[in-house]
Amino acid sequence: MRVIMLMYDTLCRHMLSTYGCDWVRTPNFERLAERSVQFNNSYAGSLPCMPARRELHTGRLNFLHRSWGPMEPFDDSMPEILKKNGIWSHLISDHHHYWQDGGATYHTRYSSWEIIRGQEGDPYRGIIREPDIPECVVRKPGPFFRQDWVNRGFVKSEYDMPQYKTMKGGLEFIRQNLTEDNWFLHIETFDPHEPYFTLEHYKSLYPHEYHGKNFDWPPYMPVTESEEEVAHARYEFAALMSMCDHYLGELLNVMDEFDMWKDTMLIVNTDHGWLLGEHDWWGKCTAPFYNEVAQTPLYIWDPRCGCRGETREALVQTIDMAPTILGAFGLDIPEDMQGFDLAETIASDRSVREAGLFGIFGGQVNITDGRYVYMRAPNAEFDGNPYAGQNLYNYTLMPTHISSFFRLDELRTATLAEPFHFTKGVPVLKTSGEIKLTITPQGTKPDFIRYKNELFDLKEDPGQKHPIDDAETEERLIRQMVGLMQENEAPAEQYVRLGLQDYV
Repeated sequence: MRVIMLMYDTLCRHMLSTYGCDWVRTPNFERLAERSVQFNNSYAGSLPCMPARRELHTGRLNFLHRSWGPMEPFDDSMPEILKKNGIWSHLISDHHHYWQDGGATYHTRYSSWEIIRGQEGDPYRGIIREPDIPECVVRKPGPFFRQDWVNRGFVKSEYDMPQYKTMKGGLEFIRQNLTEDNWFLHIETFDPHEPYFTLEHYKSLYPHEYHGKNFDWPPYMPVTESEEEVAHARYEFAALMSMCDHYLGELLNVMDEFDMWKDTMLIVNTDHGWLLGEHDWWGKCTAPFYNEVAQTPLYIWDPRCGCRGETREALVQTIDMAPTILGAFGLDIPEDMQGFDLAETIASDRSVREAGLFGIFGGQVNITDGRYVYMRAPNAEFDGNPYAGQNLYNYTLMPTHISSFFRLDELRTATLAEPFHFTKGVPVLKTSGEIKLTITPQGTKPDFIRYKNELFDLKEDPGQKHPIDDAETEERLIRQMVGLMQENEAPAEQYVRLGLQDYV
């Protein structure tokens, strides 16, 4: 058996033709759907980027225990398990968060790995002089924005694009190992994550009148831009989606050329989606996790069952990827993994769960059963900051944030907490989990976030525009939420901050 997982960052389900979008050009995703099983009820779990990738390794939720961070010493890592069992695992990626402090223990779990530099604000090229930055609708503060424009200056053709280099390297690995068995290839491109930087021949697929400022990097904030600017940003995103579609086609061509469908599993997935003005929001993380963010596209071809051109309605999540890949190689699934091997779901739409949790550390905790989505808000809010006063703690042995160590004031108050079952008898640091949000143009604390409890009926209101009042359904989902939190060994303070202590 060989397994290829092609993973995108921020691949929006609602912008794919196979999921009903009628204007974004994604013919190779249609071709993929004809050759695989498409999941219509796939959800994220721990968000955003690196928490989702920790789930890909460990097969368990982590957002109730810590914020963004590295793999932990006690984590079960799917690619490392493969490596230890004689199955080669290879990662090639341009996702620059892998090379930062808060992600630097992921790529080394693989047998081999390859870095592609230059996405977003990756500190790749050291140019001291100021880059040529056009006037932008949103000018993000600080060196990250500047570095992105430095990196763009080195793109002279498509061959300089990080996505091109990533896909080229993945296809080279396939060609070099065609005669070998028992390998796992993880190709991961940062696209179509913002900024929506691509080349003119992709943009030309979406002609439109626009004479405004550069706008391919919306903020994580409520929409304040004009209708023309919003439409332009969506076209910029669509152009990048079409670039992703093109290189998906290159992978499918190789699968066809060497008849790899007979013995190679193919998984095409993402970590989450993005709000492109829906619900009057841009982005992820700051806004509630509506389905545009939480409900993900997922396609799987499994040569063992041979099902293709079919859809599945079973509720699945990111935590199911690790068990599914281990199962494909006939390996045992570690007891701390909470996901499920989807082999029978791929073959016959067998249900694996009644409900699933998803969320971000410090935000709402959400649950869906496929019909309803219930968003449970923190019950403390001071000075407009929904994170204040929550008694929130990180539990970790790897105290790093996205691109820095934990601050000394966080570590001075740290205590040693009793082990969780999944830490395998190892005590962990319990540190302050206060979240400092600074993602606004001026770097100020946002006072516009007003999380609240909301219940949506996806059958009657798939766009989640009209919360409903249904006490019986809300009570049922609360009890399922508490049950799943207990299965995940959620810390006691999580129930308090959500006002659920009476259910424990």
